Amino acid sequence: MLFYLKAFLIFFRIGAFTIGGGYAMIPIIEAEIVNKRGWITKEEFLDLVAIAQSAPGVFAVNISIFIGYKLRKFWGAFWLALGATLPSFLIILTIALFFQQFQDNEVVQRIFKGIRPGVVALIAAPTFNMAKSAKISRYNVWIPVASALAIWLLGVSPIYIIILCGVGGFVYGKYIQPKMKN
Repeated sequence: MLFYLKAFLIFFRIGAFTIGGGYAMIPIIEAEIVNKRGWITKEEFLDLVAIAQSAPGVFAVNISIFIGYKLRKFWGAFWLALGATLPSFLIILTIALFFQQFQDNEVVQRIFKGIRPGVVALIAAPTFNMAKSAKISRYNVWIPVASALAIWLLGVSPIYIIILCGVGGFVYGKYIQPKMKN
């Protein structure tokens, strides 16, 4: 029972103080769950992040469910997901109650404009850390760059990118890589 409370409070704190959504949570979750507590390995964390990104739904909820399930099955998933989502729910509920009164306030608008670049940085930092963990090198850096450009410039659905990269990884691992070793 102590584990569930501790894990809930960790994810509640992460959910409460992370601006920028699930992707901004990645380095904080990694620091708490992988580095500080050693509940899962860095490789397991990277795999869970990839699965959470690929699954439909909100990333923050997905990653908390997958980590919780990995640690303690159903109840781990339940308590970590509740911990990650409850702060946002309470904050959004509070904002909804008072937002109409402050939405046209110039100070509030300036604060939001100031937060935006910080949120971009919070999303970009884990991207570079994940690239290092995924062993992105000068030989395969073209894959994420081409994928990002296809999504951004051409409007290709990320689902197609995930499927294409998965098939490409399978073909490479099954047919091309063995030939390169010979």
